[in-house]
Amino acid sequence: MVLQDALFNWLQMKIVSDARPDDGAAKETLDFFAQILSEDHKLTRFDVSDKDETMIYIQFETDGTSKRQMFDRERAEQLLTDINSNPKYN
Repeated sequence: MVLQDALFNWLQMKIVSDARPDDGAAKETLDFFAQILSEDHKLTRFDVSDKDETMIYIQFETDGTSKRQMFDRERAEQLLTDINSNPKYN
């Protein structure tokens, strides 16, 4: 999995996990993508650093270098929207 995809998947699960703190499956999936970022991509730190109306920014560190990746906010929040709109998950 390429870094950008791993970061996006982690971000989607972070959004879901933060909004649904009692959702064990969301937490497990968040941990899975965090493991991919740490082990496969050697990121030593990663977190949401900022949000605005259209973008969400992730700050991460690899090889001692700090980098920033931005993602479309609506696209990143879509998984949570889909989960919340499905009565099966509420």
